[in-house]
Amino acid sequence: MNALNWLTQGDQGLFPTEMAPMLLGLVLSLLAGQILAHVYMVTHPGLSYSRSFVNAISVMPVLVALVMGVMANNLVTAFGLMAVFAIVRFRNILRDTLDTCYLLGSLVLGMACGTQKFSTALLGLAVVAGILLFLWYTEFGSRHRYDVILNLHWARPQTDLPDLSRLLERHGLKVHVASQRSHEGSEGVDLSYRVLLRDPSRLGEMTSELRNLSGITRVTTIKAEDESEL
Repeated sequence: MNALNWLTQGDQGLFPTEMAPMLLGLVLSLLAGQILAHVYMVTHPGLSYSRSFVNAISVMPVLVALVMGVMANNLVTAFGLMAVFAIVRFRNILRDTLDTCYLLGSLVLGMACGTQKFSTALLGLAVVAGILLFLWYTEFGSRHRYDVILNLHWARPQTDLPDLSRLLERHGLKVHVASQRSHEGSEGVDLSYRVLLRDPSRLGEMTSELRNLSGITRVTTIKAEDESEL
C-alpha cells in the first residue's frame, strides 16, 4: 500500500471513515463556525468581549465534526470519550475558552489513534492545527472600533456644543458620546467621547486644538487598546 492509499484507507477500526466526506464535513463545519464567529463579533455589545472565545466558536464545530467521525455510531467509543473528557475537566480548571478546544482536540486525536482510525487522526490533526495557526497568525476575532477615549469639561452652555462636535468630526471618522455628566451647583458638563481618528498620528494636534477652544478645561486622552481580553 503506497503512502496515498494508506492516507485515504488507513482507518482500521470497526467502522472505517470515508476520507472525502470527512474532509467535506470538516471544511463545512469550519465555514459554519467562521460565520457564527463573525456574527458574534458584530453583535456583541458588552465590555467582556474575548478574542479567545471567538476563536473557540470557530474551532469547536470542527472538533465536534471530528468527534462524530471518530465515534462512527460506536457507543463504546462515545462513552469512552465522554468519560475521559469529564475526568480531565474535573481535575483541571480551564480559565481560557480556547484551552478547552486544545484539550478536546488532543483527546479526540488520542481516541482516533486508540480506535485505529489513523487516517482520521492525521486528517483531523492537519485541519485543526492549520485552523489554530490561521487564527493566531491573522489575529482573528480582534476588534478595533476607536483609537482614543477623550475626557473634557465643557464650561460653556450646552447649546454651544456643536462647536465642539465640528472640531471632533474634523479629526475623527467616528465620534461617540460615551457619557455626559453635570454636577449640581456648578456650571458646565463633563463629557467623555470615544473617537476613531482619521489619522492617529495627529492625536496631539486634536488635543492642542481642544485646549485652545474657548470653554474647554481638563482635557485628558487615553489611547484605546485592542477591544479584547487577549
